[in-house]
Amino acid sequence: MAVNVNTLLTDLLKQTSRSFYLTLRVLPGAIRPQIGLAYLLARTTDTIADTGIVPLAQRLDALQKLRERILGQNAAPLNFGELARHQALPAEQALLEKVEDSLAQLQMLSPADLKLVREVLTIITSGQELDLRRFAGASAEKIIALETEAELEDYTYRVAGCVGGFWTKICRAHLFPQVKLDDELLMANGIRFGKGLQLVNILRDLPADLRNGRCYLPADKLVEAGLQPADLLSPANEAKFLPLFRECLNKAESHLAAGWAYTNSLPFGQVRVRLACAWPILIGIRTIGQLRAASMLELQQGIKISRNEVRCILLWSAFSYPFPGLWRKLFSGTGKAVASAQGLV
Repeated sequence: MAVNVNTLLTDLLKQTSRSFYLTLRVLPGAIRPQIGLAYLLARTTDTIADTGIVPLAQRLDALQKLRERILGQNAAPLNFGELARHQALPAEQALLEKVEDSLAQLQMLSPADLKLVREVLTIITSGQELDLRRFAGASAEKIIALETEAELEDYTYRVAGCVGGFWTKICRAHLFPQVKLDDELLMANGIRFGKGLQLVNILRDLPADLRNGRCYLPADKLVEAGLQPADLLSPANEAKFLPLFRECLNKAESHLAAGWAYTNSLPFGQVRVRLACAWPILIGIRTIGQLRAASMLELQQGIKISRNEVRCILLWSAFSYPFPGLWRKLFSGTGKAVASAQGLV
């Protein structure tokens, strides 16, 4: 299994997800194929959901057929050639064209791992389908917002929080099954970890989502701030918008703090897993810092961590790992850590 899965990961994930590919490469071999394959199939379903030029009913049908294949409920071969032709990126086209190769690897998993992969992908696709139906008919002229904060919590769990739970179960089963840990707290923090990363993405992508008619900031919170979805990011509403935006950033940071606690509760000897957890957290915190300091114009133009900053975070965290004092400071002092690491690049 490892050779085939690793070939898929090299060919596809390296092109479709720069940050996750780095995380995947550092993971121990005992869990890399399972996590990589789950991510590969999740990226495939996400690509289907995001193909806006294709009618909604066709995308929902494709997601259902792929979910049935993942769950082993249908053996009919899938042909996503038409969907693939609508992809702007070659890597996403390849994801759809090679879906049968990805599905074939499911049969190589152990029964226990297959069950976990199927569970997490079922939850993820349910979130993607809910999202498609919720925003049906949305456009820049007709922005649709989530109704409540509970809906936002549910969405971030379905598309990312559940991944934290999956990751925890896979690591526990294969890497440290006998180590005594507070499993209830570990699972809760793992879920918050995933939700925090998704919330950072939502806040970073807010301008682009609004242009597509999607607003993930709940309508009830907007009403409290005296705003409507169409008012967001207008310079005239900066005084109303920024306090709400920063409140959301605080929540994302709180979730990532739970993710940092999660990382540090793992056995110290699990260096690869702890680094794989730390990297997205530290990149997320750095992103939050930039979003918090950004003006309305800068938010509209887009906030993105540079490749050099990512490389600095990776190098400095690896250097700091043997030194508990330095390691503990990474989360609270990411900006300083990156600056210090410039000398390593």
